[in-house]
Amino acid sequence: MSPVSPAAPPAVQPPVAPPIDAGVLPLTAEAGPAGLAVGGVALTELARRFGTPLFVYDEEHLRRRCREAVAAFGPGNVAYASKAFLCAAMARLAAEEGLLLDVASGGELRTALHAGVSPERIVLHGNNKSEAELRTALTAGLRHVVVDSFDELDRIERLVAEEGLPPARVQLRVAPGVAAGAHEAIRTGGHDSKFGFGLADGAAEAAVRRAAASPAVRLEGVHAHVGSQVLDPAELADGAAAVARFAVDSGVARLTVGGGLGVAYLAGQSAPSFAVWADRVRAAVRGAGWTGEVGVEPGRSISARAGLTLYRVGTVKRIAGVRTYVSVDGGMSDNLRPALYGARYEAFLPRCPQEPRPLRARLVGKHCESGDVIIDDAALPADLRIGDVLATPVTGAYGYAMASNYNKLPRPAVVFVRDGDARVVVRRETEEDLLRLDVVPTAWCQTTDA
Repeated sequence: MSPVSPAAPPAVQPPVAPPIDAGVLPLTAEAGPAGLAVGGVALTELARRFGTPLFVYDEEHLRRRCREAVAAFGPGNVAYASKAFLCAAMARLAAEEGLLLDVASGGELRTALHAGVSPERIVLHGNNKSEAELRTALTAGLRHVVVDSFDELDRIERLVAEEGLPPARVQLRVAPGVAAGAHEAIRTGGHDSKFGFGLADGAAEAAVRRAAASPAVRLEGVHAHVGSQVLDPAELADGAAAVARFAVDSGVARLTVGGGLGVAYLAGQSAPSFAVWADRVRAAVRGAGWTGEVGVEPGRSISARAGLTLYRVGTVKRIAGVRTYVSVDGGMSDNLRPALYGARYEAFLPRCPQEPRPLRARLVGKHCESGDVIIDDAALPADLRIGDVLATPVTGAYGYAMASNYNKLPRPAVVFVRDGDARVVVRRETEEDLLRLDVVPTAWCQTTDA
């Protein structure tokens, strides 16, 4: 008689996830008879009216976060890092709430100017600015340019000397040797960085001497940014202290310590307030001998939680003994962060936000990539069905900003909601839009071998 194989141990089932945590939802989110509403508008109604995928922003949330940042650091000391999310409506909102605007390309600069933001309230970043970008900055009269390299100083000096442009007001970006952030790709302040003049090798000191002596430059201050999605304010304070010591020794008038403050993406996470960040940074720079004002550049911490993405469920595939796949009508073209950084998110059904979420599934997009995964192990309600509207919260930063047309998918629309009203601030792309840059010959020439 063959021996009886021992029974396999029962598979360990993950605990049933509770309803979606309010801590990852926009500030005006509220459950009602029609499901979850943001800004007084039901999310299912927004999906019906505007289609999916759809980026939805709580305008009141955005404005409150802007005001909190200004209250913590003082007027004139906060620049919104527009790379997190930018459109004309967002640029105008930030300006209305008293923020400067930090742009990092000619396109972002064009958007800010198109929105009516005064050049005196715009700061230009970038590690490889073109002559065209610098020419626009000097001609328009931006508040200042954050200079990143000696090559950039060469370009500025050439533009001023050869084209008669006004001298550039600049801050010098310093790599202080302090790197922080949730992923290596977003740690920017270490010695081995494409950004800034290094402190350790003496490049920063040499840059100060050169800028101070150049007739093409008006040196106003120094700048540093150590990384992004930082949840421990002590890491940001360490970077601020390092650059503050250098600023004191250099005798400059302004100090900017960048952004980097993180947000809670998952239930149970917490992030420091602007007030806590300000207190820790001020204490650190005072300890380093800096007595002046401190500038900051928050982006994610203003826009991330304000936004969420709505999708429509199209396919549910159950593989016995393996997993369940839930496919939606977007994916890595509207949220690249999971594929790029391994970023993690929550998900829920807006029609039933207060239900527990016992179903475990891999939430995927519709792209021709196995890596097109939005959430590897999403917790969802048991009665999820085809056609449901599904939401991923905290996508207001680096969602639309990184969106692409991969597989020729049109990019989603962006809607702002407030006080029961919804307005489109970026229209949905169409398939006709996808063809607008193609150059097609009017006639095809075909040759054959004789």
